[in-house]
Amino acid sequence: MASYKSAISFGLVYIPISLSISVKENEIGFNLLDKKTMSRIKYKKTCVNCGNKEVKKEDIVKGYRYEKDKYIVFTEKDFEKLKSERDKSIVIQQFVDLNEIDPIYFDKSYYVLPTSGEKAFNVLLKAMEKQNKAGIAKTILGTKDTLFLIRAKDGKMIASTLYFHNEIQKNPEVKKVKVDAKELKLAINLIEQMSAPFKPEKFKDEYSEKIKKAIKQKIAGKEIIETKDKDTPVDTIDLMEALKQSLNSNSRKHKTA
Repeated sequence: MASYKSAISFGLVYIPISLSISVKENEIGFNLLDKKTMSRIKYKKTCVNCGNKEVKKEDIVKGYRYEKDKYIVFTEKDFEKLKSERDKSIVIQQFVDLNEIDPIYFDKSYYVLPTSGEKAFNVLLKAMEKQNKAGIAKTILGTKDTLFLIRAKDGKMIASTLYFHNEIQKNPEVKKVKVDAKELKLAINLIEQMSAPFKPEKFKDEYSEKIKKAIKQKIAGKEIIETKDKDTPVDTIDLMEALKQSLNSNSRKHKTA
């Protein structure tokens, strides 16, 4: 969704907006090939009961199976009929403190821009900033009921889709073991030593850069050289010794930095 037009409503206030995607993924595209002929692999949509005949996009419909080999068809008009005008808007249902939302619920984020009603937009933005609150909202995107978090950030409005509670899987149980006080102290010291303000620009997609470099090497007919780490973590039984070595190694890095 590069740009999606909708409206935010809270109470009786209605603000026409557009959502603009906030993230561009740095994915390097690879084609699937037949390794013998080096020809591209294609995927065809075929009809199971028609001798695997290829089916054109315009001839494909959505069906719900209610019994074995029995379907009912839903058209786009059917889905639209189920939406009320309210469902088509992003309706804020309540406001919460942002720190109440566990990050596990976050999915994708979008920039929110007013397409009209700029005064109401800015009033909502400033009010959320002043109260340090975020709005929990719902709408229907396509055929999916969607939960949103509307928040203010540095004078801008951001909408993030959230997973519903029943979509979050239960965390597997972890065996509880007694923690040694000395090991805990060393771990705390290591955390403090490695702590710094979060600067997102500091973290680069290094592996993508390696792939780009490797692509150039392969085009030039060169072999890829195996990458080796300077400090490789090892699975050690002696936790105390591993923590001590980590502290010493990290201390040396700070001195040479």
